[in-house]
Amino acid sequence: MSASNTVTVKILDKDYQVACPEEQEAQLQTSAKYLDKQMRVIRDSGKVIGLERIAVMAALNIGYELLQASDSAAAAQPNGDSVKRINGKLDAALHDLRQLEIG
Repeated sequence: MSASNTVTVKILDKDYQVACPEEQEAQLQTSAKYLDKQMRVIRDSGKVIGLERIAVMAALNIGYELLQASDSAAAAQPNGDSVKRINGKLDAALHDLRQLEIG
């Protein structure tokens, strides 16, 4: 288990102290910059007022993006049934080929 250290991230010009394992500090900084960017877009639109509401809207948007990316990744991978079906066809073809070689 790695030791945690305290990292300062800045979101909407406000500093936050976050405990984070040293090897994950770069990802935390990247995440904080992305959140800051998303919150600034929402704030600058002028449609949402208040830091808490801006944070909730940003969290909802980021959650939606994550679900979309997850759905896209799942659609790009064949499901288990497709793989089993293809493996069955390959096994049958190899069996037929062996029978031809024997006969």
